[in-house]
Amino acid sequence: MLQTTRPRRLRRTPALRRLVRETILTVDDLIYPMFVMEGKNTREEVPSMPGAYRYTLDLLLKEIAEVAALGVNAIALFPAVPPEKKDDLGSESYNPEGLIQQTVRAIKQATPDILVITDVALDPFTTHGHDGLVDQNGIILNDPTIEVLVKMSLSQAAAGTDIVAPSDMMDGRIGAIRLALDEQGYEHVAILAYSAKYASAYYGPFRDALGSAPKSGDKKTYQMDPANSREALKEIYLDIAEGADIVMVKPALAYLDIIAKVKAETDLPVAAYNVSGEYAMIRAAAQMGWIDEKKVILETLTSMKRAGADMILTYFAKEVALILSTVDRS
Repeated sequence: MLQTTRPRRLRRTPALRRLVRETILTVDDLIYPMFVMEGKNTREEVPSMPGAYRYTLDLLLKEIAEVAALGVNAIALFPAVPPEKKDDLGSESYNPEGLIQQTVRAIKQATPDILVITDVALDPFTTHGHDGLVDQNGIILNDPTIEVLVKMSLSQAAAGTDIVAPSDMMDGRIGAIRLALDEQGYEHVAILAYSAKYASAYYGPFRDALGSAPKSGDKKTYQMDPANSREALKEIYLDIAEGADIVMVKPALAYLDIIAKVKAETDLPVAAYNVSGEYAMIRAAAQMGWIDEKKVILETLTSMKRAGADMILTYFAKEVALILSTVDRS
C-alpha cells in the first residue's frame, strides 16, 4: 500500500510550527527611516503616509529614545529642507551646520548606541528635485554630482554618522566616496549602497514628505528600469568592487526576485527598502477595513526577509517592534 505523505503533521500545533519555521522576523532586522525638519516642538503627519511624521529635532530625539528602548538598533535620516535653503547645486547638503549634520551630532550625544544612517543624495537640497546636478539642457551631470556627494559624505562623517547611504545612482560614486572617507580618516564609516534602485512609482509619498519630487522630467536616466534584473546584478558587482559594505534593493515588495538574485550573488549583507508607497497601500487598505493590518505588515516584511534581505528599512519599524514584543507566534 502506498504510504501517504503528510506534511500537515508539522503544522498541527503552534509549537510544531515554531520548531520548523524557516524564516523569523526580529527587531534586529529593522531600520527605521525618519524625517527631520527645522523648528521646535513640532510633529507633522505626512498626509500620504498616515502614522509617519516629520519631527523637529527635539521631538525626534524623544522618538529615537522610544524606538531604541523597543530594541530598534538603527535609524535612517532624511531631511525636510525648507525652500529658502535649496539651490540648483544642493550646497546646503554639505553645510557643517546643516539640518542633518546638527541632527546626527545631537543623536549621538543623546542616544550614542543607536546606529545612524544618513542619506547621500541631492534631491532634498535642490530646487529642481533631482539627485544630481542638472545642466541647461536638463541633462543630469554624473561626475560633477559625485564631487558634491563626496563633500556631503565627508560632512556627515565629521558629524558622527555610522553609515553613509548613497541613494543617487550616479556611476562611480561609491568608489569616490570610499576613497575620500579613507583619506580623511573616516575608514570606520561604512557605506550602504543603494545599488539596485529602480525608477519606481512607489516613491510618491516619500517625495511628498520631503518636497523632493523633480520639478521637470523624471529620474529614468539614472535610476533603473523596473523591467530589468540582470542590470541589478551589474550594479551590485560594481558597488562591491568600489567598496560598498552593504548593498540595497529598492523598492522591496515588487522586487523580491531581485532581492533573491542579489542574495545569491554576494556575501555582503543585503538591505531591502519597504518604501513609502508600499507602506501607504497597507495603511489605506487597513483604514478601509479590508485587511488585518498587523498580520499583513508582518507577512509583508517576512516575505522580504525570506527572499534574502538581511535588514529592512521600514516605516513600520516602531510598530513592528511593539507587535513582536506581544505577538502570538503561532
